[in-house]
Parts: sequence; structure tokens; C-alpha cells
Amino acid sequence: MKKKLLSLALTAGILASAPVQAADKLTVLLDWFTNPDHAPVITAQTKGFFEAEGLEVELIEPADPSMPPKLVAAGQGDIAISYQPTLHAQIEEGLPVKWIGTLVETPLNSLIVLKDGPIKELKDLKGKTIGFSVSGFEDAMLGQMLKSVDLTVDDVELINVNFSLSPALMSGQVDAVIGAYRNFELTQLEIEGKEGMAFFPEENGVPIFDELIYVVNKDKTDDPRFERFMAAIEAATIYLTNHPDEAWNAFIEAYPHLNDELNKRAWADTLPRFAKRPSTLDEGRYQRFAEFMAEAGLISKVVPVETYAVEIR
Repeated sequence: MKKKLLSLALTAGILASAPVQAADKLTVLLDWFTNPDHAPVITAQTKGFFEAEGLEVELIEPADPSMPPKLVAAGQGDIAISYQPTLHAQIEEGLPVKWIGTLVETPLNSLIVLKDGPIKELKDLKGKTIGFSVSGFEDAMLGQMLKSVDLTVDDVELINVNFSLSPALMSGQVDAVIGAYRNFELTQLEIEGKEGMAFFPEENGVPIFDELIYVVNKDKTDDPRFERFMAAIEAATIYLTNHPDEAWNAFIEAYPHLNDELNKRAWADTLPRFAKRPSTLDEGRYQRFAEFMAEAGLISKVVPVETYAVEIR
């Protein structure tokens, strides 16, 4: 008995003195500066869901929002947060990336006007000015929305207002803006004393699409860290859904400079839009949107979904 107890004591001592296994490091390149659109990722970080999966995750804000997928493709990051329309365009360009999950599963992009302005319906845009930030997909989206009311982009005047969408609309520089996020710009207008009205692309001729997605290098999809990352994201999203106030408090503790009315309201407005099954691929959605982009001339051909998307299980 004494020998057995001594053996157990020695074993316990060895285990106690053994070094704790280090967590696997993972870098995630955000699409933009940290904001409520990233709530599941931030919640996974602040509430310990990454840690529970044995991950040490570094979140990096990009100096150039167009770079994260390109950096991941070049092996200079593990996961990038990007956009579904961007993914289709980059696959066309030959960028070696693949979808592994969805962050925001509905469009946030919209066309916004002032509620007390002259535009009450999309057809009222004829002869009006529309501000935009990024040409390409936004032009195609606007064109499809206008087509739904028998108009074309030739019936409006497009003005590049850079990223000053709300100021351009409030100042009267333009009559409408395309590319405004319904969970931010509408609230920003209201805070500034103006009430906006949004026209949603998915309700006006544009196929529904995922706003924010996770992409990785296409040759590294079998990296076991990715499955654990997505498991943490799913757990964090459910926690966020069940405990939004607790998650918000953790968010602003980590990012106190974001504790303002705009971000607080955007947090609540974005909650219903996060993917509850982030690793599940809707192949039909990606096929339909690729066909839309091909018809709009943004890509030259539609390739099989499995060539640029994979479910990590």
C-alpha cells in the first residue's frame, strides 16, 4: 500500500511539474477596424471560447481593407474576414483562397435616402445623384435595383464621395447613397438629427448574399486549427445570442473607445444577422450569386462552388 501511495504521489508530482501545453497561435485579419460586425469573433476572444479550443488568436486590423485575403493567399495570415462578392471576384482573378465559414449571413449593404427627401420609391431616383465609395460590385448592385423599376444607371448620376456616405447625404451633395450599411449609416443619420430610409438589394432584384465570410489559403483547408476556430465561433455566436448584454460589456471593456451610442445600437441591430451555423455552406446561394455576377459582367464564368468553398467539420 505504501509503495502504491508513493507511486501515486510521484506521478502527481511529475504531472504538476510538467509544462502546460502552449495554445496554438492563429492570426485573423479583419476586413476593417474592429466594430460590432465582428461581435462573434470578439466574443470568442473575450469570453474564452478560443482558449477553450486551445487557440491563441491574434486579431489584426488592416491598413488596407482590400489586403486581408491577398495576405492569407500569400501565407502572411491564417484567416481573413472578407465579403462574398469579393470572394467571387478574387476567384476569377486566380487568388488561391477558399470559404470556410460565414460571419454575417445577410446583406448589410443598402441604398439609403433621407426620409423627408423627394425619393419615396426606387423609381424616384430617375435624374437624381447617387453617392458611392467603391465601384464594381456596388455599380452592379445598383444597376440591378434600378432594373427592377425599369431604370438603368444611365438614368442617374453617380458621384464618388469616397467613404463619406452619410455626410454627403446629409449635406445634400447627393440624393442617395449606395453601399451604406443598414446597421450603421441609418443610425448615424438619426443620431445626427436626420432620419433615413433604406432600400434593400435583396428585396429589389439582387440575389441574397453573405455580407461577411471567413476565407483561408485554398491549400491549407485541412489545417486542424480551422475546425477548432469555427467551433469557437459557433459557441460564441450562441452565447452572444443568449447573452447580448454580457457580450457587449466584454466588448467595450476590451475596446473602450467604441463605447458610444452608434456602436451600442449597431450591436443590437446586427445580432439577428450573425450565422448561427457558421460552418454550413449554402451552395445554392453561392451558385445564384455567381450567376448574377457573371450576368453583370463582374466575372467571366461561373465555376463550381466546391472549387472555392469547403465545409470545415
